[in-house]
Amino acid sequence: MTSESSEITCLQPGQTLRVAVDEGFAVRVVEGSVQVVSPPTWFGENVFNVKSTVRAEELHVVERGGWIEIVAMSAARVQGLPRPAPVSYVNTSRVGRLVQLLTDGLALKG
Repeated sequence: MTSESSEITCLQPGQTLRVAVDEGFAVRVVEGSVQVVSPPTWFGENVFNVKSTVRAEELHVVERGGWIEIVAMSAARVQGLPRPAPVSYVNTSRVGRLVQLLTDGLALKG
């Protein structure tokens, strides 16, 4: 699995997949269950990771870019879904342009 494709990867129980991803990347579990470990982050003087259990037919969206780990808790099939490209409203109505300006402004705040 790469951060740029939506291929399905099969994992055996206990197997760990490490992949560099961008913010907004999503991990979809097709079958089985996995634990997604977030990129390391600092809290004061301590480094920690957030661990999330994701089961079949669930989706986990990565909040920050960096290296994540996907640990198979059982035999699993996972799919990486890159962050969708922003919609462009070039050469559209004034309302479309306003929507683009508003959504771009929200993206900057996030």
